Amino acid sequence: ECALPFEIICCDDGSKDRTPDIIAAFPSVKKLPRPEGEYRPGRRLNYMVAHSSGDLIVFNNADAVPVNRRWLSELVAPLLADAADAVYGNQLPRPDARYLVRKDNLRAFGDGREAAKWRFFFSLATSAVRRCDLVEHPFDENIRYSEDVEWAHRRPIRIVYAPEAKVEHSHNYTLAELKRRFYGEGRADAEIFGDRPNLPREMISAVLETLRDGRFLLAHPAGLAELPAAPVRRFIQRFYHWKGVRDYYVSC
Repeated sequence: ECALPFEIICCDDGSKDRTPDIIAAFPSVKKLPRPEGEYRPGRRLNYMVAHSSGDLIVFNNADAVPVNRRWLSELVAPLLADAADAVYGNQLPRPDARYLVRKDNLRAFGDGREAAKWRFFFSLATSAVRRCDLVEHPFDENIRYSEDVEWAHRRPIRIVYAPEAKVEHSHNYTLAELKRRFYGEGRADAEIFGDRPNLPREMISAVLETLRDGRFLLAHPAGLAELPAAPVRRFIQRFYHWKGVRDYYVSC
């Protein structure tokens, strides 16, 4: 539900499943061909913005599923009230999410109080921004990870969390996927925030997160089977984040 007229734009990402056929069944959806050249998230986002026509741009990942009818109106409301320059929504864990994934989603989103304490937080997975801001300040087309954070951090802007703009969006990452994800985020954090490699600090972070995991699982006994894996996954996250930060400076 949204009082404003809107268009839906979908860009081909080379899907080999039934996605193209499903999209083709909706004639009102504007379909963009896959752009030529190497994939970079910022380049793809700028390409889609250039083909849009509205004053407000709403981003929603292909695997982020709105769970209430007011998702869109809640997401754009702070922009319409001129109370924000960028808005991000509430990402709920999927029904099949591991308990520790549920805990991470709750900490990052939930009522928003935890993320408000962090150095910086923004997620483009379900978000809204004015088109004029994206034209004047396009996404960095060279960065490979955290292009949304780089865009939002580049200059002072008002970022607002819309907790009632809810989507289901979570990932049960394998260990290999965790390594790749946190390595990429480490490189991005070095580039965006100037982080320096500090392995002891990363390991302390892993220990503290494991303790939080334990408290959460004790409060949710159905997930206690995940407890032995918690320190392994947290160590991998922080070690590969450190490795990404380190390698960023090695490659400079």
